[in-house]
Amino acid sequence: MKRLGTTSFCVALAALAAIPAAAQVAVRAGTLHTVSGAPIENAVVIAGADGRIEWVGPAAEASIPDGVDVLEAAVVTPGLVDARSVVGLSGALNSNVGPVRDQDQLERSSPLQPDLRAIDAYDANETLVEWVRSYGVTTLHTGHGPGALVSGQTMIAKTRGRNVEQATLTPVRMLAATLGNAVSSNFQSPGTSAKGIAMLRSAFHGAQAYLDQVRKAEEAGGDENGESDGDGNTEEDGDAKPAPQTPPRDLSNEALGQVLDGELSLLVTANTVAEMASALRLQQEFGFDLVLDSAAESYLLLDEIREAGVPVLLHPTMSRVRNGSYETAVHLADAGIPFAIQTGFEGYVPKTRVLLWEAAIAAANGLGMERALEAITLSPARILGIDDRVGSIEVGKDADLALFDGDPFEYTSHICGVIIESEVMSAECR
Repeated sequence: MKRLGTTSFCVALAALAAIPAAAQVAVRAGTLHTVSGAPIENAVVIAGADGRIEWVGPAAEASIPDGVDVLEAAVVTPGLVDARSVVGLSGALNSNVGPVRDQDQLERSSPLQPDLRAIDAYDANETLVEWVRSYGVTTLHTGHGPGALVSGQTMIAKTRGRNVEQATLTPVRMLAATLGNAVSSNFQSPGTSAKGIAMLRSAFHGAQAYLDQVRKAEEAGGDENGESDGDGNTEEDGDAKPAPQTPPRDLSNEALGQVLDGELSLLVTANTVAEMASALRLQQEFGFDLVLDSAAESYLLLDEIREAGVPVLLHPTMSRVRNGSYETAVHLADAGIPFAIQTGFEGYVPKTRVLLWEAAIAAANGLGMERALEAITLSPARILGIDDRVGSIEVGKDADLALFDGDPFEYTSHICGVIIESEVMSAECR
């Protein structure tokens, strides 16, 4: 297997930059990390014209069709999956005013806004989307950021496409909530943690009442116990009574109702033990699907998180979070808690961290290479419910690949190619 140096490899990729979308391509890898199985030395991946992986295995057994373009790399991994980001809503210019305003990740007019949709603010052409893709990220779980009690909805997108429709993989995936001081610093109310939880409980009870009204009205329209007459009454056992009326449509209650019905997960940004414990109590009370976000002190609550069956989208390893630790990832892994490493949200340009570097620090602090790679590929794909398409290199999955000229977690290595659904997106070594 020929391993190309940084310069020659980039030249080879540059010649392929004009490959049309979803064109068939093959990749030869000195080491192929499938993530779903053991690494394969001297391997080949064949990506089909439909954007899916057609074949994976040792190069000696590969049968590359004639006319297929072939790329070579020292190391190939699945395209990286960022478990939690605001990229696409938050831009590179860090501007909140004027014609170049590019900060749409947090609406500060109200602390509770579950009706806000990420797809209505996502900019597929944002510079940050291209930037994170150049560092191997092919799939983003992005949307409204932390800082409001309920800031809005999240979405899952591929880091390609000219518009949100082309980029979107899942239009709505979670509802983003935040507990603690991050909320009180942006809003007059809630001013305390207890008030925040009280407001959330009240909102969920209101949503439940709304759902009950809607369902009763739907049932009254044609249930087996009675039929509505022309005057809006039902006839049952000879007695007339007013038929339940459908309430006016309420987008906020609909979104909260989707959480209660299990259609969406509640993503709760919580860092202290007290905040995470409050989130777990909310889950027990309402029975929704909970995902903990950031979770700086999760190493102090491992038993409770594991028993609740709650996954964690862990803060970037090097982020400035109170009581954060470089070793939290390995504690979660050793405890058997599903987790993924994210890039999160920073208050300064460029608003996001480099996912690959954050995983590398976790790898160096006990997590190890294989588990760190899984934490930014297959593990987030599983938590997000998209592991049938992304997260590992397997036949039938999307042909999303990251190509390196060395160890992905070695600082001196470069990402020299990114492929999304068989399309060569990047030919520049970084």
